[in-house]
Amino acid sequence: MADNDYMALLDRAKEVLPETIENHERFELPELDILQEGKTTVFRNFIDVTDKLRRGPQHLLQFLLKELGTPGNIEGRRVVFKAKISSLTINEKIQTYTETYVICSECGLPDTKIVKEDRTLILECEACGARRSINVRKASKSDSQNIIRVGDIIEILISDVGKKGDGMGKCMDYIVVVPGTARGNTVRVKITNLSGKTAFGLVTAEPATR
Repeated sequence: MADNDYMALLDRAKEVLPETIENHERFELPELDILQEGKTTVFRNFIDVTDKLRRGPQHLLQFLLKELGTPGNIEGRRVVFKAKISSLTINEKIQTYTETYVICSECGLPDTKIVKEDRTLILECEACGARRSINVRKASKSDSQNIIRVGDIIEILISDVGKKGDGMGKCMDYIVVVPGTARGNTVRVKITNLSGKTAFGLVTAEPATR
């Protein structure tokens, strides 16, 4: 009789169990689809990434534009950056965004939402209930002064000439390539493109902005 009671209880317990048990697999983003088109970089599956992160496209876009130091805009499901940027660099920035704005620091899951309390942004986990403030690194004044951006106008001394005959100079941590210049010239240059720590520019008569 006791065995029958036990089996009856077991059957009732099975009836109230959910048909499927949620399986939290390791969170992975879609592989980035990055394409270079002339002097621009196209992030072709941008919206797929924001859908996976469960964050607004504009929020991620503004983060990337600030971190990459380049203008850009959303076109359909893609983003077009107005500079040549490697897929590795974009991937690193998205990983930083994910760790800052998405992943719960307690359970490691992406099931979170951003809430604002007074002037503080809070990351609230819907899976475990953990809450933490979002600590966004702010660039110091010295950081911002040591970054060249597309559109900047700088004055540099052409100290060398490359294999293709283009003049080259140094500005902060950047090598600046300027066609049509000779060693020893001091010129004002408008930055037209960036690739890592190499900047490309053209001679201009506009006053320096840095």
